[in-house]
Amino acid sequence: MFRRGTTQIAVPKPSLSHTYFNAYRIMWVLVFFDLPTDTAAERKAAARFRKDLMADGFTMFQFSIYMRHCSSRDNMEVHQKRVIACLPEKGHVGMLTITDAQFARMQIWYNAEEKEEKEVPQQLELF
Repeated sequence: MFRRGTTQIAVPKPSLSHTYFNAYRIMWVLVFFDLPTDTAAERKAAARFRKDLMADGFTMFQFSIYMRHCSSRDNMEVHQKRVIACLPEKGHVGMLTITDAQFARMQIWYNAEEKEEKEVPQQLELF
């Protein structure tokens, strides 16, 4: 409470249920996979898995590594469940979740030269 003359002004406290975006709440999900492609059915299942990942917002980082930005841990868990739901019958699939702060410390080289960072626009929070 603040006092202005004889009038008291109540300052609302921030809601505890509201979480702000920060580098430790924002998460990244990385999916690593090695799927068999010996038969036509296995190639079809591998292609279907990749298409399902892309339909869920994942982008290819390397040939068998896809990644997705998630705004919170709850959102991350939703996308993990979606990946689990579309797993092919055969093959090896792994998932790794890291914070945005950990992701920002990644170093990337392309043709033995460190790749320049792309300028990422600031994400805004809308109420």
